[in-house]
Amino acid sequence: MENISKKLIVIFIFIFGWSSAFAAEKIQFALDWKFEGPSAPYFLAIDNGHYEAEGLSVEISAGKGSLDAIPKVATGAFPIGFADINSLMKFLDQNPGAPVIAVMMVYDKPPFAVVGRKSLGIVEPADLEGSVLGAPPPDGAWAQFPSFAKANGLDMDKITVEPVGFPTREPMLAEGKVDSVTGFSFSSYLNLVRLGVPEDDISTILMADHGLKLYGNAIIVNTEFANKNASLVEGFLRATAAGWKDAISNPKIATKSLIKRNPAADAKLEERRLMLAIDANVLTDFVTKNGMGKVDTARLQEAVVQLGETYEFVNKPNSDLYFTDKYLPNEGFSIK
Repeated sequence: MENISKKLIVIFIFIFGWSSAFAAEKIQFALDWKFEGPSAPYFLAIDNGHYEAEGLSVEISAGKGSLDAIPKVATGAFPIGFADINSLMKFLDQNPGAPVIAVMMVYDKPPFAVVGRKSLGIVEPADLEGSVLGAPPPDGAWAQFPSFAKANGLDMDKITVEPVGFPTREPMLAEGKVDSVTGFSFSSYLNLVRLGVPEDDISTILMADHGLKLYGNAIIVNTEFANKNASLVEGFLRATAAGWKDAISNPKIATKSLIKRNPAADAKLEERRLMLAIDANVLTDFVTKNGMGKVDTARLQEAVVQLGETYEFVNKPNSDLYFTDKYLPNEGFSIK
């Protein structure tokens, strides 16, 4: 009897040790913003077991703007994040050698926008001169506004810029305290709808439709972490793409994954926000043809040049420092 007990103990230790050896790797993922519609695909990737299938246990943290994740990842506080690649370019110029790079493009067409009200005289870019523009200083759209203004021949001195906080941005526009705001198209638009602004009074000036060649938000990694854990990064990107594919196939189910993490959110509004992001920013003609995650090298170089028209690089810009496709499949990720 004693021998049997000893054998059982040995078997238990072997099984426990074997399962521990294959325990999921914990990964902290820093988002750019709150838990809203466009973050649903990452939660869906958790719920549908895509991260788990790659041996990952992913914990997702909310952010405070599209610049927020960059220093978090650069310092190693988070190994992986989601951030505006244009702000990443500026960060790397100001912090040469910082261990952070973009590895998967998500917003092939950036959602940077100026959202205004027609009743306040804002319909097209030229209407911004002589108006009051509300802009949160950490906002990714505001960071790109100088490039947008130059592309449209706007005189910045003729625009009154009112610094606003993220929580007060859309309320101030709804109350008529500013004529327009900078923000992500899908967020500001639906926030105004939620505040009761008639949809036919909202004008969305998407910067990408008015001369802006820039890319948008991408998955970024700490390069020191990625160099040591290349297969893990590759697995994270595969699972993330699978989450997006599932969300595109069924936005309603994806939104349910989001609501589990943010029960106070309006499910219908967040589903619509997700669909707006998919249609306008993620599932572009380039992505449909070339797969998700990749960039057009020539376009990225043009984007660097355009950024340099309004931002004075301290160091010589180099697109290879900002994005790498080494963790992506050659054909990108098919998500349709």
